[in-house]
Amino acid sequence: MSARDPRLTPARTDLAAESLRGQVSAPRYAAPRRMVVRAYAASLRRAPRRDAPLDTEALHGEAVDVYDMDDEGWAWGQLLADGYVGYLPADDLVDAGPAPTHRVIAPRTFIYPTPDIKAPPLGALPLAASVTAGADATAKAAAAGAAAARFTRLAQGNGQEGGYVYAAHLAPAAAAGGDHAAVAERLVGAPYLWGGRTSLGLDCSALVQLSLMAVGRACPRDSDMQAAGVGEALPVDALDQLTRGDLVFWRGHVGMMLDPRTLIHANGHHMQVAVEPLAGAMARIAAAGGGPATALRAVR
Repeated sequence: MSARDPRLTPARTDLAAESLRGQVSAPRYAAPRRMVVRAYAASLRRAPRRDAPLDTEALHGEAVDVYDMDDEGWAWGQLLADGYVGYLPADDLVDAGPAPTHRVIAPRTFIYPTPDIKAPPLGALPLAASVTAGADATAKAAAAGAAAARFTRLAQGNGQEGGYVYAAHLAPAAAAGGDHAAVAERLVGAPYLWGGRTSLGLDCSALVQLSLMAVGRACPRDSDMQAAGVGEALPVDALDQLTRGDLVFWRGHVGMMLDPRTLIHANGHHMQVAVEPLAGAMARIAAAGGGPATALRAVR
């Protein structure tokens, strides 16, 4: 039996997902409890401790299959968006309700108590968060006048408390297409955070994942997974074939091309999302011991 990637396998020494019965040995198995993230972003950690490494973040409205809830307030489960497994604060989750109708396409957008930009916001949703619009959102907005029609009313439940979001910051959940490199550009200056997945802090592979998710394209979480399956492989020495939106990989790192010579990436050198010439980034990474580029992927 081939080894399973622990990042994507809901199995630990004492428990495994029921779907793995007969494939993974465990003292007991559990069926999933479908839940969703009600926090604006929930930390997914490698162990059920606040000081455990941050592996990734689950965004508002994302679905989670939960297999265990302990007495210390931790839920152990698997994110449906990218398959990542880990521990999340149980208070950040609620049982799933209606499927989301929209996703956030702005780096961050506010939720207002009324359809008025002067109202004190209730909170802020991150890029790629999922929300459910009220069934009568369009009719109510039209009835409220032209200014209110700029907003989408959110339904209550599924972790939402209602409120209004600027409609241009949302796209239908099923919509696909668009310039994923333009999404990445809107995150220039966002701070670098290992395991982060929002404009308040994100890492290199999260920048790629969020940019693709914002235009309706599925994408795995980590750079090695992306190098193995996103887009189409190019010869590793075919730098002259790179164009906007393509990906360049190093050992443990990924960046996206804005044009044939310019790279955007979240990185620990600048400690933020930065734009720089590809040639300069390659030289600096090699000088720091990161080696040459290991893979190129065309994503068009």
